[in-house]
Parts: sequence; C-alpha cells; structure tokens
Amino acid sequence: MPDLRAHCPHAAATATELTLAEAESHHLVTVHRARAGDPVTAFDGRGREWTCTVATPDRRAAVLRVAATRLAPPLPCALTLAQAIPKGGAMEDIVRQATELGAAAVIPVLTARTEVHLDGERAGRKGGKWLQTAIEAAKQCGNPFVPAVAAPLPLADLLAAPPAAELNLIASLHPGARPLRAALADFRTAHGRPPQSALWLVGPEGDFTPEEMAVATAAGFVPVTLGPLVLRCVTAATCALGILRHETG
Repeated sequence: MPDLRAHCPHAAATATELTLAEAESHHLVTVHRARAGDPVTAFDGRGREWTCTVATPDRRAAVLRVAATRLAPPLPCALTLAQAIPKGGAMEDIVRQATELGAAAVIPVLTARTEVHLDGERAGRKGGKWLQTAIEAAKQCGNPFVPAVAAPLPLADLLAAPPAAELNLIASLHPGARPLRAALADFRTAHGRPPQSALWLVGPEGDFTPEEMAVATAAGFVPVTLGPLVLRCVTAATCALGILRHETG
C-alpha cells in the first residue's frame, strides 16, 4: 500500500486522536480503501505531522489514532510565487508544481495582458480550487507545508505593497535582464549568504507591458532572464522556483 497522508488543518498538536473532515475521510476510506490499522501520516499544512493508524474507517468521519508527532522545520528560503493568471487550467499546474518545490505562498496576479477576468464569486471559487490543488499536491509529495494561496491581486496593488522578501525578482524578456544565477550571486556578494526569502513575479504569455516593467523596477524588482528561449509561463514559474530552491536550500 502506498504511504497514506491526510490533511487535518485544525488538529491540536497534543491530540491523541484525529477526526478527519468528510472530504478527507472519503478520500482516505473510499478512494484509497484504508482499513483499520493502516498507517497514515496526518498533517496540518503548517509543518505539524502526526504518525497515526486508522482507528475508525468511517467514510464520513474517519478517526486516526496518534502514535507520535513532529514539527518539521521550514525550508531555508521562503519562496513566494506571484503569477499572472494564465488561460485554462494552467494555474492549477503552476500551484501544484509550486507546492512540490516548497513555495511558501502563491499570489495570482491580474496584469494588463491577463486574459482571465474574475468577478468576486468566480474568484472565490477559483481560489478554493487552487488551494485544494495545493493540499492534494502536498499530500502526494510529502510536503508538510501547504502554501498560502492569496486572492487574485491587481499587479498595481502588488507592486505598491509587495510581500516582505529579501530579494524581489521579475521574469523579463526585455533587454538588460540579468541571468537568474547572476542576480543570486549579486545577493550573496552583498550579504555573504543566499536570500532567506524571495519573491518571483511571472507575467502572462504576452509578457509584462513596458509600463508594468518600469513600475516593477522602480519598486525594487530585479529583471531576470532564464535564457535565450521564450518560455511559457508554467515553465518559467517552475524553472525559476527549481533554481531558487536548489541555490538557497
């Protein structure tokens, strides 16, 4: 049987039994066919994990018996992905891969060339779906942390008040953009260590407008390139997060 994981976001750290929500219970008992005595790792998405066995395999309210608990340390660099929302289901792929690469947060961004238009109700539905995608990805890859998935944010608002990060990077196809590894080397030279937090901003398929790029650089974002080839936004997001994770630990 494959390793079974269950998301239990509201459990107490000292709990001796965990009762799963209905959706998690259904997934564990009906989809994975877990039975009494089967081992399960429960996690809260904030680093806490419980080593458990199935006590009551109820498909609506499964109960897990706790044998041990641990608190995983956060990764050395907190990575935030700010991603212009692409068409279709590509944002789900981006959220999934960002979770697998240990991103701490994902911010869906609305830019001048974003072709997806979300009203309040649709934005809420999309946000819930993206968060569920992150939870499922964390279960699959063994990540004890579920990234925070923010509500869609206009680019102007993000640039006016970006999340706190030691290094702000923006993907750029414009002349003068520095290679990503060169930007990281510059930070190491200035600080004597890799960044402990970084924000990676990726635009839509048509790239940022020159005006957006100018505002971003004025706000302290470093324009970087991932090479001579034009990458799809899914590829650019994943490629840079992979490099950042490798270079920062």
